[in-house]
Amino acid sequence: MFPTTVDRVPNQTCAAVNDRIRRQTEESISRVKKAGPNAIAHRLAELDAEWDVERAIEANAATASIIGVALGVTVNRRWLALPAIVGAFLLQHAVQGWCPPLPVLRRLGFRTVAEIDYERYALKALRGDFADIHPDKRDRGNKSADKALRAAEA
Repeated sequence: MFPTTVDRVPNQTCAAVNDRIRRQTEESISRVKKAGPNAIAHRLAELDAEWDVERAIEANAATASIIGVALGVTVNRRWLALPAIVGAFLLQHAVQGWCPPLPVLRRLGFRTVAEIDYERYALKALRGDFADIHPDKRDRGNKSADKALRAAEA
């Protein structure tokens, strides 16, 4: 059976690296909380710009493929093996959550979307974005769902 999208990268990352990433995230949340509302807004903007590990892998693969095709066309056809290998590694990453650059990227601190979102929603909760969400027995979930969506977008 294939791992879930959320679990596949952490499952392929050594526990020490996962622990370090989690610890750094929790330290960041604590530090920003102490710094106040402006720091929370600034950190949320930083999180919006942060590259997740998937994006880094895609950029790495696209770059290697373009270089391989260019070298294959201009230098030697054997270079065309590079894009084929990169494609195989991308497929392996899509299915299993592992590819050769993954351990390096994770050690460099690249996080998954879920890990970034964990920090994002913790900061939003600290800022009070979700304080307005209280289920009302009479609204049958419609107003509460709308409030929840607006809070998540904030």
